[in-house]
Amino acid sequence: MRTRLWHARMAARLPGAAQSGESIPGRAPSHSRRAARFLGVVALIASLGAAAAYAPGDSDVVVQAAGTPIELFIYKPPGYRGEGMIVSLHGLGRNVSGYRDYTRGFAERFDALLVVPYFDRERFPGWRYQRAGIAQRNAETALLDVLPRAQWTGEILRGVIEAVRAHEGAPDMPYVLIGHSAGAQLLSRLTAFAPLPAVRIIIANPSSWVAPTLAEPFPYGFGDLPAEIGNERALERYLAQPITVLLGTADTGSVNLSQAAGAKRQGAHRYARGSHIFQSAAAAAASHGWRFGWDLVEIPGVGHSARAMYANPVAERAFCPRPAAAGSAVSWPCRG
Repeated sequence: MRTRLWHARMAARLPGAAQSGESIPGRAPSHSRRAARFLGVVALIASLGAAAAYAPGDSDVVVQAAGTPIELFIYKPPGYRGEGMIVSLHGLGRNVSGYRDYTRGFAERFDALLVVPYFDRERFPGWRYQRAGIAQRNAETALLDVLPRAQWTGEILRGVIEAVRAHEGAPDMPYVLIGHSAGAQLLSRLTAFAPLPAVRIIIANPSSWVAPTLAEPFPYGFGDLPAEIGNERALERYLAQPITVLLGTADTGSVNLSQAAGAKRQGAHRYARGSHIFQSAAAAAASHGWRFGWDLVEIPGVGHSARAMYANPVAERAFCPRPAAAGSAVSWPCRG
């Protein structure tokens, strides 16, 4: 995938803008020239304002997110009214344009600006993508070295969301996070240790999860981490998040399935692991008397395919898994 940094730099230039305020040497500008120049400036400002928001349809752009250039594949539905944003996280194959296509139907159904960030393999290998860049195992000490929070991948994702909001002129735009496979692993770890204020977090068919326990070492649980991030308060916060566990009941294969001991303790395959983690999370919340924010949506007969998962009509329930309480206000994406 070719990064479009050059195009971003070129787009930042405004041919003629620097010259628009120049006068001819030795000649004072006339009233008519001053008026024309003023109207030109007004037109330029108006054109910049009109171009501030993304155009309808597909667009590919580069933004600076936490100091890191990230390429975004965007889709804005025709007639988009600015309701909200869906941020879709790709799988292990980094098929970012494919994920824009797979998620397009959700954008149209929920009147959402669709944003698919490209996390390339070179800068975001497994420990920075699936494991969210939180910690690495020290080869000499066998201990986990936790990176500064500012370097976690979740902060880059936060920067992406802020950049898109700013571009759209909507600093408070609500958003849904949805990730499949490797992207779902990122969401599980991000939500466990550095949650973003999404209105809904949809975790679909990951190879492994963060188990709701302090006994299981990171990255499969909250164990072996410094007390300030691996503690009961973090576990309680994790269980309260608005998570939808989205599972294909036929996702029982072994292709690219993690065979790490911590992952295997979660189940034999992705469907079993997701079911086990959801049940464990519900039990942990109940035993502590904590609020439980998770929901489970299963898609019958679908395996490990984002295309098939997202195209199934059942998948829409993942965005609004709970009926609104009588008399309560209904917010995006559950309106209409």
